[in-house]
Amino acid sequence: MSEATQGKQPVITPLRVVIALCLFAPFVAMLWVDSYAKVEPTFVGVPFFYWYQMLWVVVSTALTMVAYKLWQRDQRARKGGASR
Repeated sequence: MSEATQGKQPVITPLRVVIALCLFAPFVAMLWVDSYAKVEPTFVGVPFFYWYQMLWVVVSTALTMVAYKLWQRDQRARKGGASR
């Protein structure tokens, strides 16, 4: 029997894929050290290596907040509540 005939919602949805990408992107960015292991370009005298990592602190926070809000929307939709 398919999930549609059983009345169950699919586990992997496009919304959940977006949530996973929001949470996974910072790991890829930080683990790929060769992409940012350099001095230039500097930002107000700070080498790229350092300001790139600090930028990802802010970006990671924003992506985590987006993922959390999307997760809340997904859970409300699964419980039959309003989507907002």
